[in-house]
Amino acid sequence: MNTNALKKELALLKKEQAALQAQFALFEKFISMTRSHDEPEVIRAILRETIEISIELTQAELGSLILLDRDGAIVDSILCRGELPPELREELIKSVLNKGLAGWVFRHGKIGLVKDTEDDDRWIVFPDQPYTARSALALPITSGKRQLAILTLMHSTPNHFTEDIVNLMKNTANQMALVMENAYLFDNLNESYNSLGKAQHKIESFSKALDKELANCSRIQQNFLPGELPDVPGWDIEEFFFPARRVSGDFYDVFELPGGYAGFAIGDVCDKGAGAALFMALTRSLIRIFSGQAQLSRSPINMESQTVGGRPEPGSIRQYTQLDAIRTIALTNDYLAFNNDMCMFVTLFFGVLDPETGKLLYINCGHEIVSVIDANGIKERLVQTGPAVGLIPHATFKYKEIQLEPGEILYSFTDGVTDARSPGEERFTRKRLVSLLSQPAETVFELMQRIGTSLFAHIGKAPQADDITMLALQRKIQ
Repeated sequence: MNTNALKKELALLKKEQAALQAQFALFEKFISMTRSHDEPEVIRAILRETIEISIELTQAELGSLILLDRDGAIVDSILCRGELPPELREELIKSVLNKGLAGWVFRHGKIGLVKDTEDDDRWIVFPDQPYTARSALALPITSGKRQLAILTLMHSTPNHFTEDIVNLMKNTANQMALVMENAYLFDNLNESYNSLGKAQHKIESFSKALDKELANCSRIQQNFLPGELPDVPGWDIEEFFFPARRVSGDFYDVFELPGGYAGFAIGDVCDKGAGAALFMALTRSLIRIFSGQAQLSRSPINMESQTVGGRPEPGSIRQYTQLDAIRTIALTNDYLAFNNDMCMFVTLFFGVLDPETGKLLYINCGHEIVSVIDANGIKERLVQTGPAVGLIPHATFKYKEIQLEPGEILYSFTDGVTDARSPGEERFTRKRLVSLLSQPAETVFELMQRIGTSLFAHIGKAPQADDITMLALQRKIQ
């Protein structure tokens, strides 16, 4: 590789690092601000922080954010580092989408770059405007096909916003959209304020509960695991969860993702007790937030509901998962790695399933091997594609994609299964588990019952040192 190529690669890595740091800053701000008691101010502070981070990334001097409703009408505007006079602000809201740079961005759905405002008729100069911009960059903040907002950045000198800056903001715009959605969307600001207030109340209640004695920790943890597994059309799902202590570092989850996909996860924190349970809860919540799953509470999956932007065409699972699944794990990993004084980490299997086609994209983060079971036994073994989560900052994770056919079972577990001890301290062993998986099973219930029966016959009344968790999915035969 020549010197120029190395320089280009280094520059690209620096841009990606800057964008990632911006994403971390946005989400950390969101998490910290949700503890506030003043919901409207929380929303505006988060949005203002979005502008500030964008200014820092691009070395702009001024920025503004125009918020849009579902019909594309302006519902609010925020100017960072100073506010416009009320009459000028009102005039701006009335006219900005009819003409000007923001209007051009709104109509075309593209990034608008003005190298010199004196030579570009898309830029509007209002009378008595306190700031004179000579270059500007405006970009749409979108979710699917819907425009959530238009961010405009300004500088007093021409040609400030280079193509590198434009590319950097492209990489950051998706995370801005996710922050905004979680902060205050979907119908209008007042409804969003109320929704955030309810979510804030739940978070505060949870925080207070964590300060109570260990007996209550078990009850709290149960609220973080699905009480009843969601109904995914065309699929049977079975789980088994047995904590070694009153609280557990294992977790599993099944939830709806944008585009009609189903996300699922099984994880094992490297410790036991209350600390591991808290780390588990944080990890599960981060996965849901970063994956775009909007509801943190239990609710059945409704595959008939339409998400913003609609569902991708069948066979196009990569449209959602290739980038978003990697981003979910990468952001979760780095948040845990940089905010982890206890040096905990979690082995994790994260999958994104297209229920209609049976396509599965997965990332195995240092977790136990996951098996695909067909009528003849073990068909395929899904090995690790990256390190454990929270262990290495800026770690690299890879994804793989497989096809699950009708009747096939995806079986996952934590090492508490193979490490389960008998009264004589004999381990259950991987060999014994593989033998059970290799036997034909018509249903996922039959497979889980077979393993559970053998496992507890082995355990007897012996106390266990590790949590035992299993999660399995089977595609129904139509």
